[in-house]
Amino acid sequence: MKFTLSWLKDHLETDATVNEIAEALTDLGLEVEEISDPAARLASFRLARITHAEQHPDADRLRVLRVETDSGEAQIVCGAPNARAGLIGVLARPGDYVPGIDTTLSVGRIRGVESHGMMASERELELSDEHDGIIELPSGQVGQRFIDWLAEHAPDRIDPVIEIKITPNRPDALGVRGIARDLAARGLGTLKPLEQIRVEGQFDCPTGVSIAPEIAASAPFFAGRVVRGVTNGPSPDWLQKRLRAIGLRPINALVDITNYFTHDLNRPLHVFDMAQLDGNLHLRGALAGETLQALDDKTYALPEGAVVITDASRLLSIAGVMGGAETGAQPGTTDVFIEAAYFDPIATATTGRALRINSDARYRFERGIDPEFTLPGLELATRMVLDLCGGEASNVVTAGEVPDHARAYRLDTDRVVSLVGMQIEDTVQRQTLEHLGFRMDGDMAHVPSWRPDIQGEADLIEEIARIASLTRLVGQPLPRPRPGVPQPVLTPLQRREGEARRMAAALGYNECVTYSFVDQDSAALFGGGQDAVRIENPISSEMTHLRPDLLPGLLAAAARNQARGFADLALFECGPVFSGGEPGQQSLRLTGLLVGANAARDPHGSRRAVDIYDAKADAEAILQTIGAPARTQIDRKLDGWWHPGRAGNIQLGPNRLASFGEVHPRILRQMDVKGPAVAFTIHLPNVPLPKTRVTTRPALNASALQGADRDFAFVVDRGVEASSIVNAAAGADKALIERVQVFDQFIGDKAEAQMGQGKKSVAITVHLQPRDKTLTDAEIEAVAAKIIDKVGKATGGVLRK
Repeated sequence: MKFTLSWLKDHLETDATVNEIAEALTDLGLEVEEISDPAARLASFRLARITHAEQHPDADRLRVLRVETDSGEAQIVCGAPNARAGLIGVLARPGDYVPGIDTTLSVGRIRGVESHGMMASERELELSDEHDGIIELPSGQVGQRFIDWLAEHAPDRIDPVIEIKITPNRPDALGVRGIARDLAARGLGTLKPLEQIRVEGQFDCPTGVSIAPEIAASAPFFAGRVVRGVTNGPSPDWLQKRLRAIGLRPINALVDITNYFTHDLNRPLHVFDMAQLDGNLHLRGALAGETLQALDDKTYALPEGAVVITDASRLLSIAGVMGGAETGAQPGTTDVFIEAAYFDPIATATTGRALRINSDARYRFERGIDPEFTLPGLELATRMVLDLCGGEASNVVTAGEVPDHARAYRLDTDRVVSLVGMQIEDTVQRQTLEHLGFRMDGDMAHVPSWRPDIQGEADLIEEIARIASLTRLVGQPLPRPRPGVPQPVLTPLQRREGEARRMAAALGYNECVTYSFVDQDSAALFGGGQDAVRIENPISSEMTHLRPDLLPGLLAAAARNQARGFADLALFECGPVFSGGEPGQQSLRLTGLLVGANAARDPHGSRRAVDIYDAKADAEAILQTIGAPARTQIDRKLDGWWHPGRAGNIQLGPNRLASFGEVHPRILRQMDVKGPAVAFTIHLPNVPLPKTRVTTRPALNASALQGADRDFAFVVDRGVEASSIVNAAAGADKALIERVQVFDQFIGDKAEAQMGQGKKSVAITVHLQPRDKTLTDAEIEAVAAKIIDKVGKATGGVLRK
């Protein structure tokens, strides 16, 4: 929304400066995006008089000027046809920045003649598009600042333009008067009364209006009148300057008046050329296949049901969006029908989005204009048409009724403290609402028709606080219910999440935070993509579904990094995943991803590709950190995105604690990730909480007695997992056996040649640690026999000979 300072002062009696107004607007919630102040860019230019002009010796179209300035005489080469002795113009000297040509001047040499600056044209100073000659002033003092001369003789030419950003809930600020109302309520001036006008009709309106019953909810009120005998020439200079200042191109008086009311009073209007109309005007829904050539010279295929204005034979306008090209006001138009209506915001927005038309009318109708101002706005526009174009007006014809937007809410003056935390006197609160147009009746505040955003008592408090300025808020410490150390507020799962994230970072992983949404194809790779997790209104085509796993986001991040030359990656993310759209169908997980090699290149050959054991070790380290039991099982019932032979699940009975392994090559290809890539996923809620939790470590239970290590090599079937051997050996004597580790595996063709087809050898070391006495050889042999027996029964393994 753009407006000039002088335009604002048409509605606001104020002496405030541009900077004061801009600061107040931003504080009121109408954020100032830009201030274009012509005086600032013209400050360096001064008036000068040409004392002598002669032909350039080497150029037919150039002249060498002697120019009288405030610092003496200067020589300037000029190509303007009107450059002559005695002319008073505007001088740009070396060092001055000329905005129209985006150049900082310096002393130049043109066809062998030095030039110390330039005499400026209006286009070079961005005053207009005029560039046929240099600026000629009727009078002026040499050395006088050009902006001072303009302030005295043409103040409108240095009128500052302010551009503000309007939030969707403030349609009242889409007119200059609405902005002035806010500033007046803040105390930066007094709002001028709006003139109440009623134009008496001189004849009965020859054109009737009607609304089809099926679209009455989308177009509840339609009004208009005929003005005949108008002269539709160029609009007055003051009106053209205002429209140009806000970026609009003047067209003709009738069209310029409608544009003026759109921005001045937030009242969109449309003018039809009566010579092009056939009978009465009718509002109805568009039929399938109907088209209209609009004012932007584009032909639109209208969506079925869109509200349109028609006459007896054809479409005339897309209601609330854009008029038709054939029936618009032209320079030769003599009789016009001025239309003013109220259209439903949602219906207008739906039509505008379907047609992809962005117009000033649509922008206002879809946010909600003042329905009560429909007829007063028509009367004011009629008066301006009569004043500027002449003619005589008919009486007003209407169809439908103005929607009833009357509502009132109770003002509880004490809620300002509880909701906002500000102390504002009761009388000030009431005065604030009255200045904004609310009508107070006791404690009830009746909402003005131009404020559709006020929908409750809390909105009244927001208005009061906004006008008073939220900068007055003073920070207050939260009250403590009782002295002493406060009770912990984090849940066990939240504490576990923090511990897991810190451990992942300590292991060398970089944390990622990705969107909880992925595209349907990526979701389908990880068991998702169903309609239950589809987003109704996604922010992009790549974020259409809730993620079923954290790996899609991490793999996409890895692909982006690889595309930029980063091949070795260690990434992790902790966040929710979704199996459905209901509140209980989500779970918290931590996933880590390793891609490439385990270390940088060095001369010792320590660099190798990451493998399943890297992922398994990191998963076990995090599980240990968050208190998972030490003894778990490995399960092979894998999800489809894991490599079927190089992955596993860490189980505690039927409860899955984690998954680890290589990512399936098919997934890597489809996600455009260059392997190798291994990953792990921790199911944080599945890890059981400890039965008791203490803040101190348990006492050290170290034994002073000598331990004993015994090695065993078992021949087992090739499909037997090493963990089965370790768990069986550890269970042989839980009191004496402290740990069991695998230290060798003999597998392959040579192994099968020695031990039999389908066999392998797994060697383990068992550490025995006595607590009360030193072990004898007999006791050690007895434990060894138990180990051999337990492993044999559990796996079918026998000692290797």
